[in-house]
Formats: sequence, structure tokens, C-alpha cells
Amino acid sequence: MATAEEILQGQKGQYKHKIKGNRLKAIGNDVLACNMYFGEQKTAGGIIVTNDDGKTRGIYPRWCQVYDKGPDNTDEYQVGDWVLVAHGRWSRAIELQQDNGAVTEIRKIDPEEILIVSDKKPSEFSLGAEYGDNVAPTTARPEDFGAT
Repeated sequence: MATAEEILQGQKGQYKHKIKGNRLKAIGNDVLACNMYFGEQKTAGGIIVTNDDGKTRGIYPRWCQVYDKGPDNTDEYQVGDWVLVAHGRWSRAIELQQDNGAVTEIRKIDPEEILIVSDKKPSEFSLGAEYGDNVAPTTARPEDFGAT
């Protein structure tokens, strides 16, 4: 288990923590996740989409991989599964530096805000256009719901 000094020693900026070790363990009903991506993305067709984090169009659910589940968590997903988490329902990252030098960003996610589970890495690309900047809101009309 890392000491407070070890955690603070690797601190970058105001909120970045780095600890050394091979494993973090979830407690209670908690879920720890990794492989959540916030940076530049590339579509299958080769279009590069710049980082949208911190902008209105960057507000959308994100995929991540379950790193660990707490012992009280009886949900059907397993360690290694990919889950879609509602926007903002995750903590800031803790960098876990393994003995081989590899660094993994680990976040605690809210188990109540897991929307979908997949056993394979999702290949779909989402721009979050439904929340995009300068996009007019859609208006529902009564006739869209069968009214005459």
C-alpha cells in the first residue's frame, strides 16, 4: 500500500497523483476503470477529431474498461469488460506506475451510472454532436406523437 508521501511525491499539477505498485483494489460496491480516453480521436475513415474535453460538444458518455470491482458489487459485468459511463460520473485519474514502467490511469466510476456493458472494445466513434456548440435544439411537435 502506498504511503501519503509516495502519493504526493508523484503529484503533477493540482490534482494529478502517481503511485507505484502493481495493483489498486476497489472496496465496497466501487468500480475502478482504466482506458478512458479524452484526447484527439481518429475515425475509421482517417478523419482526425481534435480534443473536445472542456467544451460543450465534449459532454457525452465515455467508454472505459473495468479495472476492478469491489467485493460487494454483484453487477453482471466483469473485470476487463468495457462499460459506457454517463458524462462526468468518474473521478480524476490516479496514475498507477507498474514495476515494468508502464503507467495506467485509474478512475473511480459511479456504478449506478453505467449505461451499457460490452465484452469487446467498442469501435463506434461518437462526436457528441447532439450536444454540439451552436446546434439548435430540436422541437417535438404533437403530430410526431400521433396527435391530429
